[in-house]
Amino acid sequence: MISTAIRVARVGSAAELAAAVLMMLGFPAIMVAALVPSVYAFAAAAAVTYLADHYLHRKGSYLVNRLSKVRAGLSIRFLIRELLLILLLARLDLANNLIYYGAIGCFIAFYGLQAPHGAEVTLIRNRRRMPVVTRNVDLKSRIHIPDAPPFGMLDRSAEKMLHLDLAAVVGLLISAEAGSSLAGFIGIGLTLGLGTLYVLALVPYVRGNKIPPDADTVLAAVDDWLREYKPQTLLYFSGSKDSTYQVNMWLETMEQLDSRPLIVLRERVVLQTLAPTTVPVICVPGGVHLMNMDLSSVRVALYAANVGKNIHLLRVPTMKHVFIGHGDSDKLASVNPFSKVYDEVWTAGRAGRDRYAIADVGVRDEDIVEVGRPQLAPIQGREGVSDGPRGGAADGHCPTVLYAPTWEGWDGDPGNTSIMLAGVNIVSRLVQADPPVRILYKSHPLTGLVSKGARVAHQRIVALLEKAAAERAADPRFTADPAAQAQARAELARIEARIAELSGSGGEKGDEAEATRDGLVDVQKHEEIARLRAEWNDAYWRAFPSWEHRVIMGAEPHLYHCFNVSDAMVSDISSVVSDFIASGKPYAVTDSAELGVEEFKRQNTAVRAAVILSNSAKELSELLSAVRDPANDPLAEERKELKQYLLGLDEPTSIDQFNTAVAKLAIMAETRNVGQASRLGIDIDPARVTNALPGQRLPFADEADDVTA
Repeated sequence: MISTAIRVARVGSAAELAAAVLMMLGFPAIMVAALVPSVYAFAAAAAVTYLADHYLHRKGSYLVNRLSKVRAGLSIRFLIRELLLILLLARLDLANNLIYYGAIGCFIAFYGLQAPHGAEVTLIRNRRRMPVVTRNVDLKSRIHIPDAPPFGMLDRSAEKMLHLDLAAVVGLLISAEAGSSLAGFIGIGLTLGLGTLYVLALVPYVRGNKIPPDADTVLAAVDDWLREYKPQTLLYFSGSKDSTYQVNMWLETMEQLDSRPLIVLRERVVLQTLAPTTVPVICVPGGVHLMNMDLSSVRVALYAANVGKNIHLLRVPTMKHVFIGHGDSDKLASVNPFSKVYDEVWTAGRAGRDRYAIADVGVRDEDIVEVGRPQLAPIQGREGVSDGPRGGAADGHCPTVLYAPTWEGWDGDPGNTSIMLAGVNIVSRLVQADPPVRILYKSHPLTGLVSKGARVAHQRIVALLEKAAAERAADPRFTADPAAQAQARAELARIEARIAELSGSGGEKGDEAEATRDGLVDVQKHEEIARLRAEWNDAYWRAFPSWEHRVIMGAEPHLYHCFNVSDAMVSDISSVVSDFIASGKPYAVTDSAELGVEEFKRQNTAVRAAVILSNSAKELSELLSAVRDPANDPLAEERKELKQYLLGLDEPTSIDQFNTAVAKLAIMAETRNVGQASRLGIDIDPARVTNALPGQRLPFADEADDVTA
């Protein structure tokens, strides 16, 4: 079921499916046209297959990739079309004509060109595949990395080379119909000439100074940079493309560290989807390369996920290893037994400590440090919201309720998400609320990937909100300011254009060798983009009436921005709930598995100050009452206590707590290294090791005699 859902999701669109069907039907049609024989029918069917093939490749369709699995790959499709063209010429009694032998010779020679072309492309790509890929690391001044071939020469190169047969095919069809060989030989000449030129154009990039340095030279340059930069705190991450969010959430925290930060990734695909950052990033796919890398100045290593490749860094004794995770929730991942391999485990608040104690998975209490969650700093509370009763459109204000369900998960547990059993009920009751409220609906990006029921429920919710939005727009109680909204939309377009210009989106990109060479961030541009994104968020919410229901798809606006414009939230058990608690606003969580209120609260710490919803969502009136009038909010004090329990103290700030934890652990690492050096007879000045106070920047080991015992 799961694999079927994934395959369906990868089809992409109905247009892609239609193109694949046309292409598959086109080849039998070509064969029939060749046997009849009919030049016009052959040309029409061939054109359909060419266009469908090109469309599917341009879309990067999952379907066209599947064809190679059933022995109908790209080269086979072109070869069959060419062989059928020769059959057509034979059926037209041209087998004794010179053009017939020219066609055979052309296609033999053309396929003879495929081998050197494929070898060149493979050799260029392999030689330009770096042993490490970097961002914000100055390698340009240390080694020479030449330009990549023009983007068009390597992008979909096999498809482009094979499509050069089009000149010969068209020329031969014209000759077959006109009875003259001239057009055919012109087409043959163009096909073979262009193919030869393509092969020759790639020759300079497989020899001489067009070749990047070898792996040893690149790795030596990286080590040279590391010895100069002397990183002190390292964020380590390994995972899939879909898990990049787990490292992205820590980028801003790394930028705010008092010590010199470094990010080490293990997969190229994660680097490709990594958010922009000013922190130096090194992607090291090879375990041996990582283990030989000079990280002797690093004293603290932070891990955002429990994965097998962590062992390649955990083996280094000169640094302290810390699990920081990628979210705070009551899910089993938050108490993984693997966590006991780290020197410390950092949690947001007391709740994380208690989870490990209850789970009894071997993590000692003295190894747990509460540091808050620096990522939650942008989340705003109810400040600025007027006290007293809050009505609907009649008094100029329409409270906002965010519905942010999580996805169905892989295991089919009915308690994973509310969307299937309760989603439509929740939205229906919110739509019918009196006084009215505005609904923001932001579902998990993976909703419907596994379960058809979740996908159908999501579609019903979207349709329900679109209908309600249209009815509200026609309701005279709700007024809008078209001029202000048009101005905001124009501002959005301006900001998006400027961000695209600064980001370089839409341009042709070089390969990873060029990206490594030219990957130094422009700090001024980076800061301007951050400012523009904040302006975009402000303009987004002004671009439509404050009472208009919204279905929010995609990454923007960010979930935290939705938190900030909402007066309350409805969600499921996930880190979304823990994050929203930072706002101090009322929230509701659905007991989709129908455990009952007491058992649901016992099992899930984050819902202890929530309104618990059954699948009928009839309890929503309690949430709306608290939203409209803070005096009717009996859970307000419980939310304050729960916030501190889950997320830690507000003062000192979480980033200060985080920096202090890094500093203290760095001292422990340095002390251990000094002791080890002493036992080995290495002379180290003990004065380098000092006590740290909260917020104090430490005198980290900057000297060239760092210990690597």
